[in-house]
Formats: sequence, C-alpha cells, structure tokens
Amino acid sequence: MKTTSYYPVLLVEDVAASARFYVEHFGFRPLFSSDWYVHLQSAEDESVNLAFVSLTHETVPAGSRKAAAGVILNFEVEDPDGVYARVQTAGLPVLLSLRDEDFGQRHFITADPNGVMIDMIRPITPSGDYAAHYENGALPA
Repeated sequence: MKTTSYYPVLLVEDVAASARFYVEHFGFRPLFSSDWYVHLQSAEDESVNLAFVSLTHETVPAGSRKAAAGVILNFEVEDPDGVYARVQTAGLPVLLSLRDEDFGQRHFITADPNGVMIDMIRPITPSGDYAAHYENGALPA
C-alpha cells in the first residue's frame, strides 16, 4: 500500500466552530468548507492536515455517530513556550501545564471545543533511563 496522505477526521457536533478554533488558535486554513465537512491545512506546513465531519452526516455509519472523545492530537512545534503563552492569553483550557518530561518532551496539553486534547510538543533529550527505549536514530537531541 502506497499512502499518499494521512490526516485525522474528527466527528463533531459543530463543524464550523471546530474549524474556527483551529484556524484562530493554531494557524490552519480551510481547503474545503461545507456545513457538514471542513478540511484544514496548516498555513506553515501543507503536510499537516485535519478535518471535521458532522457526526450526523449520512456517510458516518449510524452506529458510530459519537462525538470525538478520548483523543489526543500531538503537534510537534518549535516553540511550545510561545504557543503556551498564546493559549493562556486566549483563555483556552490548560489540562497539563508546560513541563519537561524525562521521556523526552517539553509539552503542555490544551483542549478544543469538543474536548479533544491537543498536546503541543518539542522533543528534548530524554533522561538516561528513557534514552535506552529509543530505537537507533530516533533519539531526540
């Protein structure tokens, strides 16, 4: 199988509000917008995409029409401290405050209007105990 693209599509109650949130706070731009589906792309990196579909749309199987929950979207960013400051200024929820983790991340977690968690991450050098868990060539510097 040759994959040409990959991106999450979240089932949500309010497609427009979900899209606005990511456009306003995280630099996405719409590529396709309708009342039932919006496809977003990062304005800085066109390989980063995210979409929303109305959980009531006919293409969603009836038994699966549940809003996104228990999901964490990880975004590796250059400056989690700057994003953290903007999130705080915007009054977004902070579920996990900015911190360095021994397993090799500087990060924090916020949430979108649907309750989907957003983890803003910059890889950092892990502690010795965690460094051994990384495969060859995958160790953050």
